[in-house]
Amino acid sequence: MNAFTTAVTLRNFACAVLLAASTLSAQAICTRLILAADPDYPPMHWYDGETMHGASIAIAKRVLDDLKIPYEVRYVGPFPRVMVAAERGDIDMVATLKKTPEREAFLLYPKTPALANPVAVFASRERPFEFRTRADLIGLRGGITRGNVFGDGFDDYMKLHLEVEAANSPENNFSKLGAGRLDYFITGYYAGMAYMLKRGDEERFVAKSPFLVDTPNYVVLTRNGQCTDKLEAIDQRLAQLKKSGVLEELIRQAFAQWKANPVVHVK
Repeated sequence: MNAFTTAVTLRNFACAVLLAASTLSAQAICTRLILAADPDYPPMHWYDGETMHGASIAIAKRVLDDLKIPYEVRYVGPFPRVMVAAERGDIDMVATLKKTPEREAFLLYPKTPALANPVAVFASRERPFEFRTRADLIGLRGGITRGNVFGDGFDDYMKLHLEVEAANSPENNFSKLGAGRLDYFITGYYAGMAYMLKRGDEERFVAKSPFLVDTPNYVVLTRNGQCTDKLEAIDQRLAQLKKSGVLEELIRQAFAQWKANPVVHVK
């Protein structure tokens, strides 16, 4: 290798090092965290046409306020659009999600969950069926809300063994369930109960027992966002708030807020 070639190689190496350092530095500069969530999943998170609300939003805001991290709560559209923005790094935080291997490819999960969000099978009281395990759903017509995943191996089981169709909202699924076009609808227990309350349908539908899945939800950071370096601090603060009972109180307040004004506006 002559002197000229050596010089060029060293220069290219130096440029690569500087570029990598610049990229890491850019990712570490969290000047304003962008927070988003599913706008149609009350009482955990919902959009009223002007503002995002819910237990997940309240928990995320409390953590960020305590850590003095500047942030903006942003409505970015329906849930599938939220996930696209998260994968691209157009947003920095999503509140809240279940953990799956597919999501871990582009999301960073703290150790401490924000809240429990069991998944239930909702059915019509007029068309009852026996339910003890997921196998009891085989051969029946099921519904889910587009973009939802449930964890604990159920998503793969559903693809392999169940006849399930996706609709754009829980509202659509409850309407199909009421019309007899579905035998069951799978969603988060609290979200399903919230929609039943809004519709006045507590006498028409029932949440089957036991829960289908009972895994936690997390406030997550996006791997391609600008605030990945905040993960450890966020985890520590979540653990402190959980231990002190603050998270439970924020969840209780969100339920009361939704019950007083059950409005969702997604466009």
